Amino acid sequence: MDKIVIIEDDPGIRTVLRLALKGAGFTDVIAEERGDNGLKIVLRERPALVILDLMLPGMDGLAVCREIRRTPAVAATPIVMLSAKSTEEDIVRGLELGADDYVTKPFSKAVLIARVRAALRRPASTRGSAIAVSGLVLDEATRSATIGAAPLVLTRSEFDLLKTLVSHPGRVYSRSMILDAIQNEDKDVTDRTVDTLMVGLRRKLGAWAAHVETIRGVGYRLTP
Repeated sequence: MDKIVIIEDDPGIRTVLRLALKGAGFTDVIAEERGDNGLKIVLRERPALVILDLMLPGMDGLAVCREIRRTPAVAATPIVMLSAKSTEEDIVRGLELGADDYVTKPFSKAVLIARVRAALRRPASTRGSAIAVSGLVLDEATRSATIGAAPLVLTRSEFDLLKTLVSHPGRVYSRSMILDAIQNEDKDVTDRTVDTLMVGLRRKLGAWAAHVETIRGVGYRLTP
């Protein structure tokens, strides 16, 4: 059975979460009230999923989420964020930092369990192939990409271009280096095509495209 870590400071909600998960068949559950201690548990236990409150003592939920996504061993761990904050700005911020889903309080136990099951639906055998950077998760095994809970529909070349950049954040890639990475039998790729691909990729990435920096006269790099 998948191990789930709950990080929630309200004892009543922790109890509700435990009972709801147990009723749904999830019996391997660890609960912690502090954000800093919860992060240590996640790093040690490497759970299948984390249910994370936003407002926590010790370290807030956004900081915990950020640290999980920065740590390669647990970076692809699904995170369902809980919060009483329900504004669009709060939800977008949580998703951009890497939460897979965002559930507002008060919540329906049935809806929460459905969200947990959806987050766990990706086979465990493919999670290790995922690269997570600043809320974007790129899975090489399934050739899929998501930002928060939103899937990205990418062409083969767009996926290879994005994979090249996220594999080494901070590294500058010249257009010729990118050409070597994305060249395939389906389509001839030129320097001009790289720039055209980047325009389309940035459009699909939306606000996340701010992480892709143009190095004038050279190429591109990813800035987490």
